[in-house]
Amino acid sequence: MYPGHTTDETKAIISGENEMVYDPWTRIYLGIAAANNAIAGAENVNLEDEIKYPVTAQAYFARAFYYFHLVRLFGDIPYIDTPVSDIDAASSLTLTPESQVYDNIIADLQFAKTWLPDTQPSRAAASSYLALVYLTRAGTSDMTNFQLAFDEAKEVIDNKGDYNLDLDPDFQTLFNANKIDNSLEPIFALDYNSVEAPDNGYDQTSPMTGVRGDFGWSVAVPTMAVYDSFEDGDYRKNVSFQTEATINETLVDYNNFDISGHEHAVNRPYIAKYSRYPGDFARGDKRATSHNYSMLRYAEVLLIAAEAGVEIGSPLALGYLNEVRSRARNGGESTSGGYTEVTIPSSSVPADLTSITLEDVLEERRIELAFEGKRWYDIKRRQLGDQVFGASGYEGLKPDWNSSEDYDTPIPQDEIDRNPNLGGL
Repeated sequence: MYPGHTTDETKAIISGENEMVYDPWTRIYLGIAAANNAIAGAENVNLEDEIKYPVTAQAYFARAFYYFHLVRLFGDIPYIDTPVSDIDAASSLTLTPESQVYDNIIADLQFAKTWLPDTQPSRAAASSYLALVYLTRAGTSDMTNFQLAFDEAKEVIDNKGDYNLDLDPDFQTLFNANKIDNSLEPIFALDYNSVEAPDNGYDQTSPMTGVRGDFGWSVAVPTMAVYDSFEDGDYRKNVSFQTEATINETLVDYNNFDISGHEHAVNRPYIAKYSRYPGDFARGDKRATSHNYSMLRYAEVLLIAAEAGVEIGSPLALGYLNEVRSRARNGGESTSGGYTEVTIPSSSVPADLTSITLEDVLEERRIELAFEGKRWYDIKRRQLGDQVFGASGYEGLKPDWNSSEDYDTPIPQDEIDRNPNLGGL
């Protein structure tokens, strides 16, 4: 639901009968079940804590990771922390209040932070996710959670040398499947392997965002306002957008992307983060790539610290924000918008800020993390729907937007039909 300013106009109401609602719900709960089985099984293993807990901590981290996505999408959800094999027990599950789900997520991440090693998922991953969970829970005004978010993020920043973390000097590397393995920036990543797994269990982001007639499907295309909102000279604009494509053996710019003749092709810059350097892939349309998708990277930790820092009045917030902007000025090895790789020179854009506001940080998140699956969660936690889905919003006009209902994705109707307890608290 609104994964990152990619529509012109969204009028349809998402319902619980939508497969795109049911599919993630089902798959995430399968992951939670696997984590629960691992945690329960470990209780029967007679080993010293120092040997056993670093292993089980991975299951605690995974469970927190899954529930964090669920609670942000759906709000109140069934919270299950033990294996369920009895049909009667499964059919009598009830919704757990959102606040209690967050309590459990935090407890799992704290356990993981205590016991995880330095490999992925690492202590740094657990601490970074704690920072993001606290920031999310803070909403718009909870100073206690803003302070907790700042403290967790600052701990990761202050210990980046021990954690072997840093900003990658070249922003393009983060979206280059052939180079990202050597980058220090990813903190927790999902690693695809260019294998066409059954049941669509493989990466399809590249064709989803690609140009019709080139290799893609023209499914997720940014609005022109989003492209225009990136400053010219900001290297992230070059990395984030595809402005040229070869269609019918002809190199054209985005003003002519519709020469393919396909009804979904549009004359606007497309998303380039996932299609420019996909590495090996199993299908000719760049499905099943070898991309490593950063679920959380060091730049976001800096922006978490900056945002929470603004809220609590920390003088460090400005420096954290400018560190991200400074990297964007580096330039690097990318393309000019088409397929010829060139070195993009360093730039004076974006300039360092001399003061900082909350709006500055949210705007920096929008630019830095564009199309990385972060924007909707920012919209929800900051209650920005009325603003961004209005006539002047980047997300595209949604005339039927209703802030009292639309921040939560509806629970799949099939689940409610099987268990009416899930129909609402």
